[in-house]
Amino acid sequence: MTQTLQHQAYVSEPVLYMALELSAGSWKLAFGDGSHQRQKTVQAGDRAGLLAAVSQVKQKFGLPGKCRVISGYEAGRDGFWIHRWLISEGIENVVMDSSSIERPRRGRVAKTDRLDAGKLLMLLIRRAGGEKRAFSVVRVPSREVEAMRRLHRERERLLKERTAHSNRMNSLLVTYGVVGLRLQGDVAARLAACRDGEGRPLPQALVSELLREHQRWLLVQEQVKALESQQRDLINQGDHRCHEQVRQLRALKGLDVQTPWLLAHEVLWRSFRNGKEVGAMAGLVPTPHRSGELARELGISKAGNSRVRSMMIELAWLWVRWQPDSELTQWFERRFGRGGQRMRRIGIVALARKLLIALWRYVETGEIPAGARLKTA
Repeated sequence: MTQTLQHQAYVSEPVLYMALELSAGSWKLAFGDGSHQRQKTVQAGDRAGLLAAVSQVKQKFGLPGKCRVISGYEAGRDGFWIHRWLISEGIENVVMDSSSIERPRRGRVAKTDRLDAGKLLMLLIRRAGGEKRAFSVVRVPSREVEAMRRLHRERERLLKERTAHSNRMNSLLVTYGVVGLRLQGDVAARLAACRDGEGRPLPQALVSELLREHQRWLLVQEQVKALESQQRDLINQGDHRCHEQVRQLRALKGLDVQTPWLLAHEVLWRSFRNGKEVGAMAGLVPTPHRSGELARELGISKAGNSRVRSMMIELAWLWVRWQPDSELTQWFERRFGRGGQRMRRIGIVALARKLLIALWRYVETGEIPAGARLKTA
């Protein structure tokens, strides 16, 4: 069946397929036209070398110089610049979702760049031949959206770093029996006046380490504030579609800046055909496991954007608090409100999926979630 589909893809017009196996030092290129295969290696980032390899393979396979070239590579550390460059050169490219690529279930499987490139080539040909489930395609954001993602992703990393500094200072103090000391204001004076569990002054080496740790904490805090200020300026003055979406979401009670910003730049910039696609993108869809008489649920798939998934679960709890009159909150209370803690945790995941779909519809059509309240001016 696969060979028939592949043959149908070739008879209409000649096509050259190219799979890229990317690494830090070199790129392995696997070429095929349905009957021939060939591999070449170019230095990583060598765009001229890649185009020259394409031309050489066309001549080797006897293909016309202007035949279609369909390429693909796995999403990874190289990002999306290769995709944009290939498109600009007239090469049809797809970015493959690595987690969707099928793997053998044997205990030990040979793995080399040559083998991997060959397998990607076969998957690419299968998908071009009509087998859409061969792998999932990553939606590539525009340069503007990708650049604006850096703000909330850097802020996320800085918050973790700030927490690490706070935990480190508290741990050092607890080592000497000091609990509950707030390092604010004149930190040097506070540490000088502090006494350990034995009633003695803190060792000078400890004080010096705490002061250095606190300086790093202050630096991270300033950077977080700078990022948040930049976000607010873009929300107030930006004319990009994502900025308009953030302003629209902020009108709902319970949503401030970070949640609408993350939703707009991680989810809502994309086009979805229906709510099922929205829920699947966040990995909030159920995973049934049925075989014969066995039937059970394995929980949500967790196959989508982990940032969106965790943020939506947090937002669902906030939604229950700040939008008690909405139909979504009332559905949650009827279905899970009388259950125990475990039932409410299960229910909040279901609410998160429904809420994500409702917010998507709100941004796309302007339809306010039923019963939800807007902020007062």
